[in-house]
Amino acid sequence: MSGHSKWATTKHKKAVVDAKRSKLFAKLIKNIEVAARTGGGDITGNPTLYDAIQKAKKSSVPNNNIDNAVKRGSGATAGGSDWETITYEGYAPGGVAILIECLTDNRNRAAAEVRTALTRNGGQLGDPGSVAYVFDRKGVVVVPKGDKSEDDILEIVLEAGADEVNDLGEAYEIVSEATDFVAVRKAIQDAGIDYDSAEASWVPNLQIELDLDGAKKMIRVIDALEDSDDVQDVFANGDIPDNVLAELNDEE
Repeated sequence: MSGHSKWATTKHKKAVVDAKRSKLFAKLIKNIEVAARTGGGDITGNPTLYDAIQKAKKSSVPNNNIDNAVKRGSGATAGGSDWETITYEGYAPGGVAILIECLTDNRNRAAAEVRTALTRNGGQLGDPGSVAYVFDRKGVVVVPKGDKSEDDILEIVLEAGADEVNDLGEAYEIVSEATDFVAVRKAIQDAGIDYDSAEASWVPNLQIELDLDGAKKMIRVIDALEDSDDVQDVFANGDIPDNVLAELNDEE
């Protein structure tokens, strides 16, 4: 029976991963559709579309799905949805600020799902402007370390508008103004370096350090929010120290 039980657990975990993967695919496809609708289907003149496609490719979204999304978004084929971008603000337990970006074709459904995900997990929805001031819109490019030092990377991206390079352990995070991240990404590419991700993001200017319990509660809220098809991105100002992160990993 133990063998069967182990197999059942593995099967369940795989189903969860597959479900999350299919949700991720759907969200990445939505990004591509919106980028193509906003700036046209030609990636040479639409850097937003280029980055949306690269993000999808790095997550193994099939090329056929990507091509179809570009066609729908640009109007080359029918079937594109009328997506609307909405940002909600709220709190996780312990006063952690949460910024939630939605891309939806049903505003009422999105609001209900965000409110439910927060309240069921000890959080709450905030009024517009209640936490937005805790975040700044920044460009964030993540580069695997490889054989480059922090100084090497800084030298490559400084002229392109990078403000700082942070050591994430296995990668470097390059932060710039949101308007400069495409130039930073291009500088990285021109230097022959691959990158993990490049996008405009909400970066907290004030962080709350969390203990193990606080970290679990924040992660639970974020997971519940990301489970909604309408939620594209979730940003939080909870900081999980290395020792707490190690404890979390040990519990998995």
